Amino acid sequence: MKHKKLFIQGVTSSGKAFRPSDWAERLCGVMASFRPPGDHADPRFTYSPYARPVQIAQIKCVVIDTRLHELDPRALDFVLNFAKDNDLAIEEACEFEPKSQSHT
Repeated sequence: MKHKKLFIQGVTSSGKAFRPSDWAERLCGVMASFRPPGDHADPRFTYSPYARPVQIAQIKCVVIDTRLHELDPRALDFVLNFAKDNDLAIEEACEFEPKSQSHT
């Protein structure tokens, strides 16, 4: 399965900014304990690599890594339902992994 990144945008379908203004950080804080095997970072101080808040073109977003589904399908369902319940757009992007080029 090809892993993807999902971008949950903090703008409703009517074009209004989603509130509260720290929604992305709050959502990522809830998801902080979902970590890959071997990742022992303290979820009280760091976000999960599967759910990160970002700002793109002055719009708060949360980037979700679909590998979250392999760890716990309910966790991915939770964030997707959060977006749907709050009328937030979800954009999908493929994971980009360039092949290394060897110089001869």
